[in-house]
Amino acid sequence: MPSELLSVQPNELKFPFELKKQISCSLRLVNLTEDHVAFKVKTTSPKKYCVRPNTGVVLPQSSIDVIVTMQAQREAPPDLQCKDKFLIQSVKAPYGFSAKDISPELFNKEPEKEINEMKLRAIYVPPPQPPSPVLESEEEGLSPRLSYSLDNADQNASFNDTNSKEVSELRAKLIEARAAITTLSEERAAALSKYQLIQQELAQTLAIKSKAESAQSHQRFSFLFVILVAIIAFVLGIIVY
Repeated sequence: MPSELLSVQPNELKFPFELKKQISCSLRLVNLTEDHVAFKVKTTSPKKYCVRPNTGVVLPQSSIDVIVTMQAQREAPPDLQCKDKFLIQSVKAPYGFSAKDISPELFNKEPEKEINEMKLRAIYVPPPQPPSPVLESEEEGLSPRLSYSLDNADQNASFNDTNSKEVSELRAKLIEARAAITTLSEERAAALSKYQLIQQELAQTLAIKSKAESAQSHQRFSFLFVILVAIIAFVLGIIVY
């Protein structure tokens, strides 16, 4: 049995289900080895979920966050039951291996290749409920200190839920920004390489043109020298005779 390469946290994807609203969950993949580990995330419902990044490389003893976003749903399933599942495949990669080097063949099962697989299930949970209003008769029976504590607890719970959603959204935006930066860096490197190639071609063209002009100049000089010698010989011949 293949040795474990990645630790996946958490082991379930919990979505606070709300109609007509995108909901995100985060997964943390931790590399447990001293090697580069390539990973790929699959789902039984690819049109329903957006996974960013769905492939990548985790450096030795490092981790990476994966954001799974469920698209807005128009209908709620009965009893909030969800049958969607996710599969995370991982395999050792050579030193210096990067996300752009990943191909579908990398995760093909072969006799001498160790591919780890971990299955996760998606779970729908009810969204956090707003605090219920306290009746005046019940509120009168509570001491001011206890009433203040309950209000504080409700506010903290609401704040934590909001903060968690904001953190998930920020993580998703951060991952998108990192991907955009990587793409721009690759495009910049390609443009720089093309620019250097054009410079080399231009330098070669100028060198060839310079040699051609030098040869033409030498031929003109030789022709003029012959004419000048002929004129001098002719003049000397006239003077002698």
